[in-house]
Amino acid sequence: MVSPMTRPAPMIVLGSRSPRRRELLEYLVSPERVAVRPPRSHEEPGFEGLTTLEQIEERLLEIAELKMEDVADQLCTGNTEACCLVDDWGAILTADTVIVATDWSGQLAVLGQPPEDDASWQDVVRGWFERYLLGRPHQAMSAMILQDTQGRKLRRTVRTEVTFSADAGRYLDWYLGTGEPRGKAGGYGLQGGGALFVEQITGSPSNVIGLPLRETWDMLDELGLGDANVPG
Repeated sequence: MVSPMTRPAPMIVLGSRSPRRRELLEYLVSPERVAVRPPRSHEEPGFEGLTTLEQIEERLLEIAELKMEDVADQLCTGNTEACCLVDDWGAILTADTVIVATDWSGQLAVLGQPPEDDASWQDVVRGWFERYLLGRPHQAMSAMILQDTQGRKLRRTVRTEVTFSADAGRYLDWYLGTGEPRGKAGGYGLQGGGALFVEQITGSPSNVIGLPLRETWDMLDELGLGDANVPG
């Protein structure tokens, strides 16, 4: 029998398709403790008709909750492949991140990921940069849910304000040519060439990438799921 003192630390199931989110989580949890089980459904509620940051935060939490339900269903319906991959799992972590910006008239817009299925993504990202991002502050907003096998659930939302330089448009053609904007909320990656546009960040830089480290750390610690070598 394995004693409580030697029992392996439980697995954290990350309900995400984002490799960047996994990389960030592995700063806090040993890589061997992370199992990735993306949601099966790509369908998510949209942000149409939402007019305040608070409403957008609530919608992000709703999306993270739907992801949680999807992943939990995969782990609990007897799917032998899934169960084998995440044996002894202790909690599921889901998250969603968007960019929230305003144009010069003050109109609010939620910028998700540019379209992946055709070449129009470059035109979409160029429009986002020119209308919403260059020379203006915007918000990177994330919602996270962590639920353990005992049913304890923590919910967090995090905002980071990012300001792009007004004269950084001269880099835009080059940036679009790199292909980096694809798959990135708001069409840019702070951890890559997108950093070239940034003039100022107020708040968590890792939140802009997709998973706020400090808040995730605190959630894991609150449920006793942090690594022993990570100070509490």
